[in-house]
Amino acid sequence: MIKRKLLGQHFLNSKSIAESIVSEAKITKNDIVFEIGTGLGVLTPLLCKNAKKVISVDADENLIKKAKTEFSDIDNLVLKSGNGFKKKDTFTIFVSNLPYSKSKDAIEWLAQRSFSHGVIMVQKEFAEKLVAKSKNRRAISIIATHSLDIDKISKVGKNNFSPPPKVDSVILKITKKTDMNKKLVSTINEIFSYRRKTVKNILKQFNKETQIEKRVDDLSGDEIIDLAKQILQ
Repeated sequence: MIKRKLLGQHFLNSKSIAESIVSEAKITKNDIVFEIGTGLGVLTPLLCKNAKKVISVDADENLIKKAKTEFSDIDNLVLKSGNGFKKKDTFTIFVSNLPYSKSKDAIEWLAQRSFSHGVIMVQKEFAEKLVAKSKNRRAISIIATHSLDIDKISKVGKNNFSPPPKVDSVILKITKKTDMNKKLVSTINEIFSYRRKTVKNILKQFNKETQIEKRVDDLSGDEIIDLAKQILQ
């Protein structure tokens, strides 16, 4: 378990919460489900019940070996070891109890992927960051709200995991709105590294000109997206 803790991974051990996540995913026989974090397999067989296919990935090869033995009778399940964010599989639904240390990477990756919707579990503090307004926003807030519709489903107490994390988690339903490319995502991150500067001075860093004296915190999400697109032109 120590290795998993270093990865920021905590195993969900509640069957009823797993069932509610799968129910919220609204999986049909036409859907390919992509799961990052097979873990101990609490979600995986439930996802397979209604899906056309489930692709489940875990960074821990031993857990994948265990799952291959345990779920050998499930025909519509493909198990893979490695980094799920580097896989090229197409899917319609994304489901994951995300490792806390990988939550930002996951949102940036999902912003660049085409899919219908998903259900994710993230640290409560990270969920709040995703939908933060004004001065509490981060680059990930802009990327998330531009590319996804985000709805909070329920809170999950830390005692539903082993080992228990120090904080509570939140289940979020995400629906894809807009695909973003890698350059746009990285430019938004770069803009936020200059958030204390005015738009005029930010654009100077990229050899562009404007008379706008507002700071990043004074811009709407759409204005920040437009600023990033202007830098990329």
